[in-house]
Parts: sequence; C-alpha cells; structure tokens
Amino acid sequence: MGSPGPQYPNLDGRRGQMFPALTESQIARVAAFGTEQDFEDGAIVFERGDADVPFYVVLDGQLEIVHPEGTLEHSVTVHDTGQFTGEMPMLFGRSSLVRARAKSHLRALRVEPQRFRSLVQTDPELSEIAMRAFILRRVALLSEGWGDAVVIGSRVSAETLRLQAFLVRNGQPYKYVDLDGDPDVQAMLDQFQVRVEDIPILICRGERVLRHPSEAEVADCLGLNPTIEPTRVFDVVVCGAGPAGLAAAVYAASEGLDVMIVEAASPGGQAGSSSKIENYLGFPTGISGQALAVRALAQAEKFGAGLSVAQGAVSLRSDETPLRIELEGGGAIRARAAVIATGIRYRKLDVPELARFEGVGVYYSATFVEAMRCGAEALVVVGGGNSAGQAATFLARSARHVHMLIRGPDLAESMSRYLIRRIEDTPNITLHRRTRITAVAGSEHLEEVTWCDDAGVETRRPIRHVFSMIGATPNTDWLGGSLALDDNKFVRTGLDLTSEILERERWPLARSPLMFETSQPRVFAVGDVRANSVKRVAAAVGDGSVCVQLIHKVLAE
Repeated sequence: MGSPGPQYPNLDGRRGQMFPALTESQIARVAAFGTEQDFEDGAIVFERGDADVPFYVVLDGQLEIVHPEGTLEHSVTVHDTGQFTGEMPMLFGRSSLVRARAKSHLRALRVEPQRFRSLVQTDPELSEIAMRAFILRRVALLSEGWGDAVVIGSRVSAETLRLQAFLVRNGQPYKYVDLDGDPDVQAMLDQFQVRVEDIPILICRGERVLRHPSEAEVADCLGLNPTIEPTRVFDVVVCGAGPAGLAAAVYAASEGLDVMIVEAASPGGQAGSSSKIENYLGFPTGISGQALAVRALAQAEKFGAGLSVAQGAVSLRSDETPLRIELEGGGAIRARAAVIATGIRYRKLDVPELARFEGVGVYYSATFVEAMRCGAEALVVVGGGNSAGQAATFLARSARHVHMLIRGPDLAESMSRYLIRRIEDTPNITLHRRTRITAVAGSEHLEEVTWCDDAGVETRRPIRHVFSMIGATPNTDWLGGSLALDDNKFVRTGLDLTSEILERERWPLARSPLMFETSQPRVFAVGDVRANSVKRVAAAVGDGSVCVQLIHKVLAE
C-alpha cells in the first residue's frame, strides 16, 4: 500500500550500531534502574500506538520487533541476549511505531521511561550507545515508511507538499499514495470513503481520516505533543525550535531547569530547510539542517526538555508573574523566564501571480522533499546568500540545469567563498548577475518563468520550479508591541536598549538589561530574531547557550 516517503542513506553497514548487544557489566548498570520481567512465547510486550513504553534489555530468549500494516506484519529485527528495544519516541514521550512480541520464553530487564531518562543522563557510555541506536533506528523507519501515517496527495498540490514537509521535518515515517500515478489510489479512496477533492488526506493508524488537515490537526492525530497541566509553571519557555532555541533548551535542561519549547511549525527553523551546512564547527563533511535539528532536539529531550509543535506563541504577557505565553489554538503556558527564538522567514519576490504557485512551483526550502518534485528538470534559484548557494549546489546534483539569479554584480559580498568556488566549478549551474524575475505563468502548476537583466534583455524559459531565497524578515509580529523592536522589527536586547528606550518601555528594575535580555525583565531574545545578531547557525547556537547563564541570574533575583 503506497510507497515510502523520501529515501535515506543505506544503513546495512551500520546494523551493529543500530542493534548492539550490551556487555555483562553494562547490563548490570542498567539493572540498577529496572526490574526483571518474564513473558511467554508469543506474548505482546508492547503494541504499536502504546505511549510511555519501557526500555527492555533481553536477558534470555528472543524479542521480535515488527511493523503492523493492516493484517500484515513487516519484520524489523529480532533482539537476542544483550540487545535492547527502543527508538526516538522513548525520549519524546510519543507513541511507539512498532509492535514487540516474545519469540520464545523471554526474560527481560524492564526500565520505566522516567528511570531510563535518568540512566542516559548519568551514564555517558550507555547514553552514547542508546542514542546512536535510537537515531539510526528512526532513520531506518523513515526510509521504509514504517510509521502510523499514510498520505494521499498529488504532486500538483501545494497542500500535499506542506503536509509531507511537516511530517519529514518532525521525523514521522509515512507511506505516500500519489493520486496521479499510484495504481492503488482508487481502492484507497473507496476504502476510506474519501474523494479526490479531499486531498491531501492523512490516515492515522489505519483508522482516523483527516481531509486537508492543518498542521495542528496532524500533530494531534499522531500524538506529537505532550499534555501540559494548566497550573504548571516552567522555569523557561523557549519560543521557537531553530538552532538558537534548541541550544537554549539543551543547556537549560542539562543544568536542571524545567524547560518547554513551543514551535509554530517544525523543529529546525530556517536552518532546517538547508540541504547541507558545511561551515559548522565539528562537521567537516557537512550536515543537513534537518539532521542537525534532530540531533539537537534529541539532546534537549534526553535532558528532560519538552516540545510542542504546530502550536506556536501568539502573544506574550510579560506584565504577569509568572510570564504567560498564549499559544495557537487558545491555550497558554506559564514560565518564570522566556526565550524568544522565533527566527526569520524568507521575503517573497515582488512578482505578479507568484503567490498562486507557492508549493506548486515556487518554494522557500531546498530539501530532498522539494528536490523529489523537481526531478531532472531545469530550475531557478533566486538569491545570493549562503542559503541560496547551498540550495543551488544541492539541487544541481539531480536537476538538468540550475539558473542562479542575483540582483548584484557578484557573490563575494554575501556568500562564503567555498560555496562560490563550488558554484563556479559546477557545469550545470549558470549565474545570472543583475537579473530579476519579472513574470511567472502556468495553470495548476508553474510552467514558465521570465527574467530580465539590468540592460533590459528579457529571457523567457519553460521552467516549472523556482526557489526563492532573497533575504528575510523577523518573526516578531506575534509580539504585538510587548517588546522594543528596531526599525526592521528585530528584537532589541542588552546594549541596544538605550536609556530613552527603557524609559519609554517602563523598564522596572534598577539594573540595566543583561546581554540578550529584552525591554522586559526575564524575557530574552536569541538568534536571527535578535537585532544586530550574526545570521549564522553557529552564532545562533552561541546565543542560545550563553543566554542560559543569564537566565540563572535573573531566576535567582
């Protein structure tokens, strides 16, 4: 039924890391956190859809892991003595995607989720073994599409692309049924009593059917978000799960603070849409923005931070104690301190009819989700920054030709030299200087692009895909005047808050705002959303990590 989502690297050579066997001494350390349990042959140890599943280590016998699909089962692996169960949902508190069954009489060590988190926080060796295995197992499930979701959609549907991107960026495996080419599609439509007009359609666990769902509905259906007690007060609420927000969450949670991250869409921020980041310290071969976000999120949740997706902040009540952050959907969350890390969004090209083709020919991310839609066709990348350079070189691997359009005379002022060299050395990338798009055309999908250079020479091409990366504006509209912003609507912090601004904003304390602290006490801003910040992933991570030391100071006041 259907096909897997985006394909991932072959993991056959890493099965030893995916399914390692613990030594006797390692098992003894695990035993201090758990209890022994026996299961008869054929007994279900845990079921797909179960939440808060314990961590099991096989002591004697065998434990089979399968992925159910209707009346069928796909075998994932069989755990022998010393091997253990689990993958990313064990850290996230989400539902299991697989079923576990005793394949013989089974004796296992059972560790409850909260005790398991204590184990990985205090035993670095076992933490490394488990975390590596969990990440690789999730990648394997993603590659096979072994999840609890089926998407029925179309390649000429912008909403289908939005739904696929949301699932991928939240690490959710899914099967995809294409309305335009899958032979099983009519049977699927009939089985679930849905129509072509309902796409995109999400089917959760073969039971619940969502027609053109919102991201919040998808998150609810798949159980992505934790339940938060209305009376709970967090030490820190981080608004935004880009590199800056995730760094703040990792450092705050690792230092014992009670942390919740609220994200309007998916983890990763703008960096999460990057195909590869090659100048980030410690990754000489580069790392995709999504992989970086997944690892950072796993770190944060290993230390106990919570995450809520598709439920971003819509207002900040800094005049209340504790602070109150109101969320999409009508809920609210309380905190002793807040970190604003809502980042930036790409500006849109000023071209007539452009909005009509967003998601069906015009894109603001360049990941493998979008690349799969482009196939081997020619395409256009607009922009002269690092994001545009990364997109052009990534897409050139599969595209027939990449036309790169920039407004200026060259790339040197806005792009890293290593990317400039790569663009110059890639034969199927053509750089068009002092050039802008003037028109787009098509019916249901983009079909034609016209561009013009500063000499007035106009070019019209039958191109179906445009990637727009032309600078960004801050995501601060939701603040509604509660914090001081600069002329470009970035959040002012620290030394950018003059005495005149503080007087106007009614700063209530005798001390001046700390570095990264905004015009309201206990509210900090980090990363790209902060005025005068360096718009780089490493700088954002630095902001988020340093900010935590300042949070400790204000919480002690």
